[in-house]
Amino acid sequence: MKLETRPYDAAEFLDSDGALEEYLKATCEDGSAAEIAHALGVIARAQNMTKLAEKTGLSRQALYKALSGDGNPEFATIMKVAEALGLRVTFVSAETGRDAA
Repeated sequence: MKLETRPYDAAEFLDSDGALEEYLKATCEDGSAAEIAHALGVIARAQNMTKLAEKTGLSRQALYKALSGDGNPEFATIMKVAEALGLRVTFVSAETGRDAA
């Protein structure tokens, strides 16, 4: 019997602020820079990429490229995207446990 699969898009399941925060938090805890950029891209698609482009002043095409996971966005781009999504970039000690953050 052939196994049937369907495409999975995490953006379809990010339907609340809490889900967005947990998805990004989990990615940031153990993800690479490319994985974090990709996670921001997924969140951007879930929130409406066109509106995000307007808020950041970047083109949709530039956002898709930068947040694809294959791109290498500048930190300034990440900051613009985070701010436009209503998020804030913060840093905590690497020694601080996950539950303490």
